Amino acid sequence: MKFEVVPAIDLRGGKVVRLVQGDYNRETVFSDDPVATAERWVAAGATRLHLVDLDGAAAGCPRNLAAVRAIRAAVGVPIQLGGGLRSLETLEDVLGEGVDRAIIGTAAIEDPTFLHEAGARFGSRVALGIDARDGVVAVRGWRESSSRTVEELARSAREAGIGWLVVTDILHDGTHGGTNLATLQAAARESGLPVIAAGGIATLDHVRAVRDAGASGAIVGRAIYDGTLDLRAALALQC
Repeated sequence: MKFEVVPAIDLRGGKVVRLVQGDYNRETVFSDDPVATAERWVAAGATRLHLVDLDGAAAGCPRNLAAVRAIRAAVGVPIQLGGGLRSLETLEDVLGEGVDRAIIGTAAIEDPTFLHEAGARFGSRVALGIDARDGVVAVRGWRESSSRTVEELARSAREAGIGWLVVTDILHDGTHGGTNLATLQAAARESGLPVIAAGGIATLDHVRAVRDAGASGAIVGRAIYDGTLDLRAALALQC
């Protein structure tokens, strides 16, 4: 399976933003034009985009679908989307609109039935987002902690027939400090599924470390917006 470097586009109020450690009060607005941002990363060579509806994650249902549709219409690469996808109907809608991969989190973590139904109906088109803080999984836009561990959820995803995991290290997200490789490897080991890493990946060495740890992908965010990571150079590490 090819290792992918995937640029993140986080949407809030129709704008491209980045948060630090998931804190909605520590927001930087990078662009008022999500489509131009998407086109910029695709022009640099990106073969997939990672979109997050931050308003949707907080509200429990999508809030930035207009921007998602506009990006989908403008670029020719697969898009994966997370944030507020908490019902089978919502998954049906976004996948039907051309989103390649839907990322579920809160609802699947709190309701095992939903996790299994999503896996049974959509299989490899659904990923489980595991957002961890000190090994404990967070929900509701990272604002609350659940009682679930990374390892437990990874096993549940495998049993449900989910196709992918997206593992985010919250404490490193937006910090440029690298991600938690131990958490990443634990999720891969317990699930046997392809795992995409996110959170703190900010240098070429970080990308290499994630790739060499066995991940199927690395999501890059703040570093490519700040200019501390050259996306073209990171994409050259795909294999």
